[in-house]
Amino acid sequence: MALPEILKKKVIARTRAFIVETLDLRFSNGVERQYERLPKVGNEAVIIVALSENAEIMLVKEYCAGFHEVRLSLPKGSAEAGETLERAACRELSEEIGYSAKNVHIVKELSLAPSHMGFTINVVFASDLYPNKLEGDEPERLELVRWPVSDVDQLISSPEFSEARAIAALTLCKSFFS
Repeated sequence: MALPEILKKKVIARTRAFIVETLDLRFSNGVERQYERLPKVGNEAVIIVALSENAEIMLVKEYCAGFHEVRLSLPKGSAEAGETLERAACRELSEEIGYSAKNVHIVKELSLAPSHMGFTINVVFASDLYPNKLEGDEPERLELVRWPVSDVDQLISSPEFSEARAIAALTLCKSFFS
């Protein structure tokens, strides 16, 4: 399948976090359509499955503005300019849970909703954790929750743990748990 020809691209809205643009496209069969999308902006992002020496998954309770709720998830965040994904994962761990990792493995890049959004996040597995606290950019300290890896299926089915990216990350990292 060939990529459609972009006839016109226009930014129709802009906020601090998002750009919304329209794409006027012509497909190889001559059909023309207009799409709205959130194109990729900013730096790469990471979501980290961190495993403690006691075989615990390190989780955070954090405020989720989309639902105006506190929910359980995995540490995550954006890489800074010039920062590798591995370094970003270690920094985010230090900021969000007060630990860093000696071993970091990039597992897979995930797209979120590729039909409408250009955003991706990189799943990272981290182990050999050690205490290392850094000040983060959250408005208040996140709560660390340790979850036994032996109960990972219970975590995935828990109503408090519902973020698709976090569920996908855990599923992708199951092979690292043994």
